[in-house]
Amino acid sequence: MRLSEFWTLMDDEFGRSYSRSLARDHVLTELGGRTVEQALEAGVRPRQVWEALCDAMDVPPERRLGKDVKPRR
Repeated sequence: MRLSEFWTLMDDEFGRSYSRSLARDHVLTELGGRTVEQALEAGVRPRQVWEALCDAMDVPPERRLGKDVKPRR
């Protein structure tokens, strides 16, 4: 997962403002007691950060891959 994909998933699931607040303030024990921002800066893979955050925030499995976007005709 690329970092841009990570932020798209964050914004789609939590909304742009709340996703930034979560990234800055929510501490994840699964990531060594770091926030999302700290974990990404430390080199933790975005997929691993996303999965840890989904687990912590009880995001259901069917929403962890992002929104289904229908192709344009």
